[in-house]
Amino acid sequence: MSACRAPRRLTSRRRITLLAAGVAAASLTLSACGDGASGGSSQTRFVQGKNGIDTVTKDERQPAPDLSGETTTGKKLDVADYKGKVVILNVWGSWCGPCIAEAPNFAKVAGETKTKGVQFVGINTRDSEKSQAVSFEEEHKVPYPSLFDPTGRLMLRFPKGSLNPQSIPSTIAIDRHGKIAARSIGPVTEDDLRKMITPLIAEK
Repeated sequence: MSACRAPRRLTSRRRITLLAAGVAAASLTLSACGDGASGGSSQTRFVQGKNGIDTVTKDERQPAPDLSGETTTGKKLDVADYKGKVVILNVWGSWCGPCIAEAPNFAKVAGETKTKGVQFVGINTRDSEKSQAVSFEEEHKVPYPSLFDPTGRLMLRFPKGSLNPQSIPSTIAIDRHGKIAARSIGPVTEDDLRKMITPLIAEK
Protein backbone atom coordinates (compact mmCIF):
# COMPACT_ATOMS: atom_id res chain seq x y z
CA MET A 1 0.00 0.00 0.00
CA SER A 2 2.79 2.43 0.92
CA ALA A 3 4.41 1.98 -2.47
CA CYS A 4 1.22 3.33 -4.03
CA ARG A 5 0.80 6.28 -1.68
CA ALA A 6 4.14 7.96 -2.36
CA PRO A 7 3.47 8.59 -6.06
CA ARG A 8 0.05 10.01 -5.15
CA ARG A 9 1.58 12.58 -2.80
CA LEU A 10 4.10 13.58 -5.47
CA THR A 11 1.34 13.92 -8.03
CA SER A 12 -0.58 16.15 -5.62
CA ARG A 13 2.41 18.44 -5.18
CA ARG A 14 2.87 18.66 -8.91
CA ARG A 15 -0.77 19.62 -9.31
CA ILE A 16 -0.38 22.39 -6.73
CA THR A 17 2.70 23.73 -8.54
CA LEU A 18 0.93 23.70 -11.88
CA LEU A 19 -2.13 25.35 -10.36
CA ALA A 20 -0.02 28.16 -8.89
CA ALA A 21 1.65 28.75 -12.26
CA GLY A 22 -1.75 28.78 -13.93
CA VAL A 23 -3.10 31.36 -11.49
CA ALA A 24 -0.12 33.65 -12.16
CA ALA A 25 -0.61 33.37 -15.90
CA ALA A 26 -4.36 33.91 -15.59
CA SER A 27 -3.89 37.08 -13.57
CA LEU A 28 -1.93 38.61 -16.44
CA THR A 29 -4.45 37.38 -18.98
CA LEU A 30 -7.35 38.94 -17.08
CA SER A 31 -5.59 42.28 -16.85
CA ALA A 32 -4.57 42.31 -20.49
CA CYS A 33 -5.68 45.43 -22.33
CA GLY A 34 -7.62 46.65 -19.32
CA ASP A 35 -7.12 48.83 -16.29
CA GLY A 36 -5.91 46.90 -13.27
CA ALA A 37 -6.29 48.10 -9.72
CA SER A 38 -3.67 50.76 -9.10
CA GLY A 39 -3.28 49.88 -5.44
CA GLY A 40 -0.71 47.51 -3.98
CA SER A 41 -0.06 45.77 -0.70
CA SER A 42 0.02 47.46 2.70
CA GLN A 43 3.75 47.94 2.14
CA THR A 44 3.20 50.08 -0.94
CA ARG A 45 4.16 53.71 -0.31
CA PHE A 46 3.27 55.67 -3.37
CA VAL A 47 1.28 58.79 -4.09
CA GLN A 48 -1.63 58.31 -6.46
CA GLY A 49 -1.84 61.40 -8.66
CA LYS A 50 -5.06 62.88 -10.01
CA ASN A 51 -3.61 62.48 -13.50
CA GLY A 52 -3.44 58.69 -13.04
CA ILE A 53 0.32 58.68 -12.48
CA ASP A 54 1.51 56.99 -9.28
CA THR A 55 4.84 58.22 -7.90
CA VAL A 56 7.26 57.27 -5.14
CA THR A 57 9.58 59.60 -3.22
CA LYS A 58 13.30 59.01 -3.74
CA ASP A 59 13.86 57.46 -0.31
CA GLU A 60 10.99 54.95 -0.75
CA ARG A 61 11.84 53.66 -4.23
CA GLN A 62 12.65 50.00 -4.83
CA PRO A 63 15.29 48.76 -7.29
CA ALA A 64 13.98 47.63 -10.66
CA PRO A 65 14.23 43.86 -11.20
CA ASP A 66 16.42 42.11 -13.73
CA LEU A 67 14.93 43.03 -17.08
CA SER A 68 17.08 41.42 -19.70
CA GLY A 69 16.77 39.12 -22.67
CA GLU A 70 16.31 39.22 -26.42
CA THR A 71 14.64 42.07 -28.23
CA THR A 72 11.98 41.66 -30.89
CA THR A 73 14.79 41.87 -33.45
CA GLY A 74 16.91 39.19 -31.75
CA LYS A 75 19.48 41.43 -30.06
CA LYS A 76 20.57 41.16 -26.42
CA LEU A 77 19.34 43.91 -24.09
CA ASP A 78 19.74 44.54 -20.37
CA VAL A 79 17.88 47.52 -18.90
CA ALA A 80 20.54 47.74 -16.16
CA ASP A 81 23.00 48.91 -18.82
CA TYR A 82 21.03 52.18 -19.01
CA LYS A 83 21.78 53.08 -15.38
CA GLY A 84 22.53 56.80 -15.27
CA LYS A 85 19.63 57.50 -17.62
CA VAL A 86 15.91 57.85 -16.96
CA VAL A 87 14.31 54.70 -18.39
CA ILE A 88 10.69 54.59 -19.53
CA LEU A 89 9.32 51.04 -19.82
CA ASN A 90 6.17 50.44 -21.83
CA VAL A 91 4.44 47.05 -21.62
CA TRP A 92 2.58 46.45 -24.87
CA GLY A 93 1.27 43.92 -27.37
CA SER A 94 0.56 44.20 -31.07
CA TRP A 95 -2.94 42.79 -30.45
CA CYS A 96 -3.81 45.48 -27.87
CA GLY A 97 -6.04 48.33 -29.06
CA PRO A 98 -4.97 50.87 -26.39
CA CYS A 99 -1.31 50.07 -27.21
CA ILE A 100 -1.97 50.99 -30.83
CA ALA A 101 -3.63 54.24 -29.73
CA GLU A 102 -0.72 55.33 -27.53
CA ALA A 103 2.11 54.27 -29.88
CA PRO A 104 2.43 57.69 -31.62
CA ASN A 105 2.72 59.39 -28.22
CA PHE A 106 5.63 57.17 -27.21
CA ALA A 107 7.39 57.64 -30.54
CA LYS A 108 7.11 61.43 -30.33
CA VAL A 109 8.17 61.86 -26.69
CA ALA A 110 11.01 59.34 -27.05
CA GLY A 111 12.39 61.47 -29.87
CA GLU A 112 12.00 64.69 -27.89
CA THR A 113 13.76 63.40 -24.76
CA LYS A 114 16.55 61.27 -26.23
CA THR A 115 19.15 64.04 -25.86
CA LYS A 116 18.05 64.70 -22.27
CA GLY A 117 19.27 61.39 -20.91
CA VAL A 118 16.04 59.43 -21.36
CA GLN A 119 15.89 55.91 -22.81
CA PHE A 120 12.62 54.26 -23.80
CA VAL A 121 12.38 50.45 -23.73
CA GLY A 122 9.35 48.36 -24.60
CA ILE A 123 8.33 45.02 -23.13
CA ASN A 124 6.37 43.19 -25.80
CA THR A 125 4.12 40.52 -24.31
CA ARG A 126 1.62 37.88 -25.43
CA ASP A 127 2.72 38.02 -29.05
CA SER A 128 3.54 34.42 -29.99
CA GLU A 129 5.95 35.42 -32.78
CA LYS A 130 8.55 38.16 -32.95
CA SER A 131 7.36 38.99 -36.44
CA GLN A 132 4.05 40.25 -35.00
CA ALA A 133 5.89 42.68 -32.75
CA VAL A 134 8.28 43.79 -35.50
CA SER A 135 5.38 44.53 -37.86
CA PHE A 136 3.82 46.71 -35.13
CA GLU A 137 7.11 48.57 -34.55
CA GLU A 138 7.59 49.21 -38.24
CA GLU A 139 4.02 50.35 -38.81
CA HIS A 140 4.05 52.75 -35.86
CA LYS A 141 7.67 53.86 -36.33
CA VAL A 142 8.75 52.85 -32.83
CA PRO A 143 12.30 54.28 -32.47
CA TYR A 144 13.47 52.24 -29.46
CA PRO A 145 14.02 48.54 -28.67
CA SER A 146 11.57 46.18 -27.00
CA LEU A 147 12.29 43.04 -25.01
CA PHE A 148 10.36 40.05 -26.33
CA ASP A 149 8.41 38.57 -23.42
CA PRO A 150 5.62 36.37 -24.83
CA THR A 151 4.74 34.69 -21.52
CA GLY A 152 4.85 37.79 -19.29
CA ARG A 153 7.71 36.49 -17.11
CA LEU A 154 9.39 39.92 -16.93
CA MET A 155 6.22 41.52 -15.58
CA LEU A 156 6.20 38.99 -12.72
CA ARG A 157 9.73 39.97 -11.66
CA PHE A 158 8.70 43.33 -10.22
CA PRO A 159 8.98 43.26 -6.41
CA LYS A 160 5.92 42.99 -4.20
CA GLY A 161 4.67 46.37 -3.05
CA SER A 162 6.42 48.24 -5.86
CA LEU A 163 4.84 50.16 -8.71
CA ASN A 164 4.53 47.04 -10.83
CA PRO A 165 2.78 46.74 -14.20
CA GLN A 166 -0.76 45.51 -13.58
CA SER A 167 -2.30 45.72 -17.01
CA ILE A 168 -1.44 45.92 -20.68
CA PRO A 169 -0.52 48.62 -21.47
CA SER A 170 1.39 49.85 -18.43
CA THR A 171 4.19 52.39 -18.26
CA ILE A 172 6.94 52.36 -15.63
CA ALA A 173 9.53 55.11 -15.04
CA ILE A 174 12.92 54.13 -13.61
CA ASP A 175 15.18 56.85 -12.23
CA ARG A 176 18.88 57.38 -12.97
CA HIS A 177 19.80 55.09 -10.07
CA GLY A 178 17.85 52.14 -11.42
CA LYS A 179 14.90 52.50 -9.03
CA ILE A 180 11.17 52.41 -9.80
CA ALA A 181 9.88 55.99 -9.57
CA ALA A 182 6.48 56.21 -11.30
CA ARG A 183 3.78 54.19 -13.00
CA SER A 184 0.76 54.73 -15.21
CA ILE A 185 -1.76 51.98 -15.89
CA GLY A 186 -3.59 52.00 -19.21
CA PRO A 187 -2.86 54.12 -22.31
CA VAL A 188 -1.02 57.40 -21.82
CA THR A 189 -1.00 60.73 -23.64
CA GLU A 190 2.02 62.83 -24.59
CA ASP A 191 1.32 65.06 -21.58
CA ASP A 192 1.17 62.03 -19.27
CA LEU A 193 4.59 60.93 -20.44
CA ARG A 194 6.08 64.39 -19.99
CA LYS A 195 4.67 64.59 -16.46
CA MET A 196 6.37 61.29 -15.63
CA ILE A 197 9.68 62.19 -17.25
CA THR A 198 10.28 65.88 -16.48
CA PRO A 199 10.73 65.55 -12.67
CA LEU A 200 13.11 62.61 -13.14
CA ILE A 201 15.25 64.50 -15.65
CA ALA A 202 15.62 67.27 -13.05
CA GLU A 203 16.76 64.85 -10.33
CA LYS A 204 20.45 64.48 -9.58
